[in-house]
Amino acid sequence: MGQAALKTVQSDQCLDVSSALDIITDCAAEGRDKREIPPKVISALAKTGYFRSFLPKQYGGLERPPQEFFKASVDIAERDMGTAWATGIIAVHAYQLSLMDPKAAEDVYSSGPDTLISSSYNPAGAKVETADGGFLLSGQWGWSSGSGHCDWVLLGGLIFDQGQENIHYRTFLIKKPDYSIKDTWFAMGLQATGSNDIIIDKPVFVPEYRTHHQMDGFNCKHYQDNQMYAIPWAQMFVRVVCTPAIGAAKHALKLFIDNAQNSSTDVTRLASDPDVTRRVAEASNLIDETEAILYRNFDEMMGTVQTGKEIPMKDRVKYRYQASLVIERMMKAVDMLFDVAGGRSVYRDSPIQDIWHDIHIARAHVANNPISYARNLGAVHLGANSTDVFV
Repeated sequence: MGQAALKTVQSDQCLDVSSALDIITDCAAEGRDKREIPPKVISALAKTGYFRSFLPKQYGGLERPPQEFFKASVDIAERDMGTAWATGIIAVHAYQLSLMDPKAAEDVYSSGPDTLISSSYNPAGAKVETADGGFLLSGQWGWSSGSGHCDWVLLGGLIFDQGQENIHYRTFLIKKPDYSIKDTWFAMGLQATGSNDIIIDKPVFVPEYRTHHQMDGFNCKHYQDNQMYAIPWAQMFVRVVCTPAIGAAKHALKLFIDNAQNSSTDVTRLASDPDVTRRVAEASNLIDETEAILYRNFDEMMGTVQTGKEIPMKDRVKYRYQASLVIERMMKAVDMLFDVAGGRSVYRDSPIQDIWHDIHIARAHVANNPISYARNLGAVHLGANSTDVFV
């Protein structure tokens, strides 16, 4: 599939996933039922170049700007949020590989530019031991979205350099069959993401060059000529676990309006109901504002790094906080509509109910809890230093 897909999209073309959208719609129910994105969806998106959006051109990638990628993510999520969630996470890993020692990317993409990588960054179940030239890694990690479609995985772990006093976080790049997948994803929403557990029973050796130090990501260290890669890794990753909610909320608004216009009762009754019209207006405005902030922030980041300057810390903290608000804002928009969506919305086959569940499940991701990011932003505004290294 890699070489065929490579011929389909040229690196200087704008990212366009429109050819895959109807396939995503047609396969959405199957993905929920089977708790994994159907292979034909992965294939269709690969042909558009979506998974190569952030991959450097030297490996057959497109190096597309983040605005294009996240517009595509919104478009995909309008068809199915679970698909947008898992495929976005898979695709953004090419960006992280671009920040690591080039030998890591050479290992992964030697088999083709459409090689896919999943991840689980929570280090809670990891055991890391130092070894000559690298590390020994074992443990169990949860929530690895899209892992069933991938041949590599990025796993989080803590390294204790000098006992408990000096701890640092790294990401470790592992190839199948050095890990296995445990079927654990029985969730009430985002079923198609296939966010199963990753298991390494016996310690596997990970060379130093296949690791990514958290502070390298924070300091925007990279190995590319394109200054896009000076955008902090955190700013890219946090957006793949919130942006799909924008597309899902757009879908919910469209469903609500279509259902109202095709109602067997008097459609003008809803148009004259001040509570319903207010909810539609507020939901629409929330969606527009949230999407506008997404593109504005990346416009600002790209404008800064392309001049060779660093993004100011106060802006990084602001962007991080605004990303953490996306899910709550889209939850509010969908909740406002769901509350007056009518009796049919309570049934399990209701599309708007699927969206309601997906967005509420997405709120459980730690990146989508705005409390600590609000405190950090407020403190920075008042003259304190940022306490967050993932901004």
